[in-house]
Amino acid sequence: MFFGHISQVDKKQYPDAINIALDFLARTDFDQLEAGRYPIVGEHIYAQVLDLETQEKTTILPEVHRRYIDVQYLHAGFERIGVTPDLGTNKIAKDYDADRDILFYQNMENEVELIMRPGNFAVFFPSDIHRPACLDGQSTKIRKVVVKIEVGELGV
Repeated sequence: MFFGHISQVDKKQYPDAINIALDFLARTDFDQLEAGRYPIVGEHIYAQVLDLETQEKTTILPEVHRRYIDVQYLHAGFERIGVTPDLGTNKIAKDYDADRDILFYQNMENEVELIMRPGNFAVFFPSDIHRPACLDGQSTKIRKVVVKIEVGELGV
């Protein structure tokens, strides 16, 4: 997992595919885009612009992906994201959905929270369980962008 702010990206720290995502996030005016899906490098790297409302973390199932890396960027609002390594010890709530590339757990052990403010981003790999869109104090509307990067794009 990586965590940072879009205004302080050191490109030497990230693989090329993640830099493509971060460049997209830094140069795009998300106030001018409708919510929806936007290709960056076809289906290999694409963005989802989402308008959500934060919720109590007890109402949000932790999730993990197998084929894609998430670069989650908060454009507006306040959010907390729970995160922990996937050690294979959490009970599955919903089996893996290959079409959506998502598996939901009932809960997650040793969860820590990232406090997200506009401009913050977090990169979640298939080994990172995450619980996005959790409220920070009170429920609020947020605009976030999730750039999905196919794992093979890392070239490792």
